[in-house]
Amino acid sequence: MKNLTQIIFAFFCFCLPTLMQAQKDDDSRYLVGAVPEIDGKVVFTQEFNIPGMSQDEIYNRVLTWMETDLKKNENNSRVVYSNPDKGQIVGIGEEWIVFKSTALSLDRTEIQYQLTATCQPEKCILEIGKIRYEYREGEEKYTAEEWITDKYALNKSKTKLVRGLAKWRRKTVDFVDNLNLEVTQALSASSINVSNNALSDNKLNEQKAASSGNIVINLEQKPKAVPVTTPQDRIPAKAFYKEVVPDQLSSDLIQMGNGKLVIAIGTDSFNMTTMTANAGGSLGKLSGKPVIYTFLSPDQVHEQLDQAETYTVRFYPNGQKEPSIMLECKKMPSQEPLEGQPRMYIGEIIKAMIK
Repeated sequence: MKNLTQIIFAFFCFCLPTLMQAQKDDDSRYLVGAVPEIDGKVVFTQEFNIPGMSQDEIYNRVLTWMETDLKKNENNSRVVYSNPDKGQIVGIGEEWIVFKSTALSLDRTEIQYQLTATCQPEKCILEIGKIRYEYREGEEKYTAEEWITDKYALNKSKTKLVRGLAKWRRKTVDFVDNLNLEVTQALSASSINVSNNALSDNKLNEQKAASSGNIVINLEQKPKAVPVTTPQDRIPAKAFYKEVVPDQLSSDLIQMGNGKLVIAIGTDSFNMTTMTANAGGSLGKLSGKPVIYTFLSPDQVHEQLDQAETYTVRFYPNGQKEPSIMLECKKMPSQEPLEGQPRMYIGEIIKAMIK
């Protein structure tokens, strides 16, 4: 037994630096800038640009989303103000954030917040602010300004999260990211229920949404794509392409109305699976990382992409046989879609090549 204890202890000491480094790497998205402040107040602001969509359509979609999302909390969460003429919607929410849950204990806090949406033609701005916490069933109360800001939740060098406040900052940032993803879906074709006969020129309105940056979601109705493995789908020669820093990519490099997105899984040209992102996609940022959003239509084959850890996304302008941009991506977690809705994939851009 003594020898076994020594072995376990030695193993723990050997693995501890690796575990600590992994935690540090994972925390990079929660460091400086993850919690924005305006005039000393924590306000998460997200802009959604949706080319071709009217103010009324944007307003109705966001109002429907907010009413549905807040109602599911089954408490005081609700829309408290709405003005279609001004395009303004305000809601208040109360829900639980769970830090840790086991059979013997439950560590959680109630988060209270205000949602403010300002809808305009082709644009929507969502603000999440007035964030407060009630911990230990209301025995301890905090505000975001005194609990998760850079001043309190980061060390002096701004390189690490402060122990004790780390979980609050991580979970709050994750909570906001999740809300932004839900709005992304609400402003995409996943919330349009129309038949193909009702489409004009076989297109849906181009739409744009975002998570931590301006994100365009341009959606088109196209024929069903089937993965193929033919030599014609080889990755083009890179001699005519230059590598650019992913953070410097311009959002207008991909315009779905002027081309198509092709997802390639695998590196062997003759054993590569490719598919068209039928429901469109766009460049953007998520938690400060450059990403590309791609959407598969509900009837597309997706199992191979589900299993892939990395893949390449290429944009082919109309009439061009070679892509204008190639992005090597590492798949990030995304939500499982509701039945009949497009399937969203988020790829962190590791390498970018443009023509």
